[in-house]
Parts: sequence; structure tokens; C-alpha cells
Amino acid sequence: MSSRALPHGVVVLGLVSMFMDISSEIIHSLLPIFLLSTLGVSVLVVGIIEGVAEATASVTKLFSGALSDRVGRRKPLVLLGYSLAAATKPFFPLATGVTMVLAARFVDRVGKGIRDAPRDALVADLTPEETRGLAYGLRQALDTLGAFVGPLMASALMMATGNQFRSVFWIAMAPAFIAVALVAFCVPEPKANRPTSQAGPLFRRKDLARLDRRYWLIVALAALLNLARFSQAFLLIRAQNLGLATAFIPSVLIVMNIVYAFSAYPFGALSDRMARRRLLGLGLIFLIAANLVLAGAQNIVAVYFGTVLWGLHMGATEGLLSAVVADSCPEDLRGTAFGIFNLSSGIALLLASVVAGWLWGTLGPGSTFIAGTVFAGLCLVGTIAAWAPRKKAPQR
Repeated sequence: MSSRALPHGVVVLGLVSMFMDISSEIIHSLLPIFLLSTLGVSVLVVGIIEGVAEATASVTKLFSGALSDRVGRRKPLVLLGYSLAAATKPFFPLATGVTMVLAARFVDRVGKGIRDAPRDALVADLTPEETRGLAYGLRQALDTLGAFVGPLMASALMMATGNQFRSVFWIAMAPAFIAVALVAFCVPEPKANRPTSQAGPLFRRKDLARLDRRYWLIVALAALLNLARFSQAFLLIRAQNLGLATAFIPSVLIVMNIVYAFSAYPFGALSDRMARRRLLGLGLIFLIAANLVLAGAQNIVAVYFGTVLWGLHMGATEGLLSAVVADSCPEDLRGTAFGIFNLSSGIALLLASVVAGWLWGTLGPGSTFIAGTVFAGLCLVGTIAAWAPRKKAPQR
């Protein structure tokens, strides 16, 4: 099935993700090296910054998703989130110390948190169930295409400016504002049978009780998975650790995101045709292999190979997890469901990034990736056990 069969709004949301990711990845593909070489921080501090940033986004997603369910509208929160993220971009080139970088990452991730759960719920609102895996695959593929173009531009701009980090960060502002304009003028708000604003708390016990075992199972597995795949900043630091020149550090994310972008869409389509537990298991095998390769890497070629495997893992699992969450919750609780899912995943990523930074500094780079291998293996075992054949149990 082609993307033409998908609603216009889904395609536009994919383009929005692409432009914002171009902006963000120009900055983020250089930020760990900027922190280490220009601001002089440690690998542990980089891990803390990345972990706090992602956990912040996840906490915010919890409330924004539930709020979008309560008011029955997604687009205003999506627009607010993208606008806030765009407004933080100038703080990166202006940063003179780690505090400003942390503040900028914090506010940027608040913006991400505000937009992501309502956006993912909006994709489900706009798309029939039979093409939902395809829709999330397309959005993820376009998002990842931006994550490929961003580092590519970062490398080109670093070479053109003579490794002037701040000049490159200023240029990164432009695609962020294009993304905001697309949301404002091109994304529709569907007419859906969702409740309008009500009094009372955002989270009610009777609503949480409507989220069944299948939903909570995928939340638990995703949290375990995120313990195995700490911040991608460690891929960049691994490349620097093995001697890759600063201007070419973003090429690591370019390689990963090429694989991610071109695998997410077909994997998304495949998830509509096969048992999703099998595709999740395949994605975990890719992650285990990636961590093992990166743990033992002795040269840049090995880093790139491990990065390819990491990209295949992302392509196989990211859209899949979103589709399973959307399928396993009531329509009027999708925002809440995505919020809880993202909160759990973000807390796990915070823990993983802090532990990864600590292991790197105390036991060396290999120990960080060995720990990831162990957690990925546990997640694979959990996936197999959770979907073990039962009498009359559904396959998906």
C-alpha cells in the first residue's frame, strides 16, 4: 500500500516531524562533542543531560496526552509543543556553560513532551485500524529521514565553517520554524466522538481500569527495552573514542538514520500482516547484536556496523510499539495511553543514560554496551514469555 492511501493529515504530520528532526539533529549530532570539547564536561554529565531531557519529555507527555483526551482536541497541543521547541533553538548557540545547555534541552524536551502523545493519538484518530501500522511506519520513516538529513547537514556545515559549532547551531533554526508553519496551516483536527472538556482530575481510576492487560504488558516491555538502548549520544562518543574526526562524528547518526528511515516504512507495513510479537523479537535480536558489536569495536568500521544494526532495531520496533499501544486502548483514552507509555519509557531511558555514563567512566566503553546487551536479552525473554501460546489466546 502506498502513502497515497493514507490521510493527508498523516502525511503532513510526517513532514512536520521531518523538518523538526532536521533542526534538532543538526544540533544534537554535534552537542555531545560540543559539551566534551568546548565546554569541557565529562561523559557522565552528558549522560545525565540526555537522560534528564528525555525523562522531562516523558513526564510532560503523560499530562498532554490525558489533556488532549479530556478536551477532545489534539492539534492545539501539537502546535504548542512544536512552537516551544522551535523557540528554544537560539539558546544552543548562545550557551557559554553547561547550565544553559541543560536549560535549553529541558525546555526543548518539554515542547516534545507536549506534542508527542497528542500527535501520536492524532495519527490514530485520522487512520483506519487496518492501515495504522502503515501510518505509523510512514510518520516514523519521514521523522527518521529528517534525522538522517540533519546530521548530514551538520557535517557539511562543520566543514564549511571550519568546525564552528555555534554558527551551525544558528542555521539549525530555519527548519524548526517550517515545521511550526506546517502544523498551523496544514494539519486538520478530525471530528471524532471524543468527550469535550469535563471537570475533575485528568487521571481517573475508572479510566485506567479500562486499559487492559495487553496494554500494561507493552508498557512494561517498552520500559525494559529502553534500559537496553540508552541515549544515541553514546554512539557518537564511541566514534570519537575510536578516533573519528569531529566534522565526521554526525556521520554515525547519518548511517543509523538511513537504515532507520528506509526500514521503518516496510517494517510498519509488515506489522499489519504478521504477528507483531515476532517483529518485536526480531528488533530485539538486532539490538543485542548492535550492543555486542559496539562493545567489542576496535575501529570505526565496527562502529558503523553496530550503528547499522541499531538502525534496523529502531526501524523494526518504534512504529510497531506505537501501533500496538493504539490498538490496545479505547479510542477516547489514546492520549492518556500514549502519555503513560512514554512516561514509563522516558524514566527507563533516564536511568539507562545515567548508568551508561557511569559505566563508561568507571569500567570503560565496552561495559556500557554489555549492559545494554543484558537488558535487551531480558526484554527478548520477556517478550517470548508474555506471548507464549495459551488456549484461545489472540495472536496479536
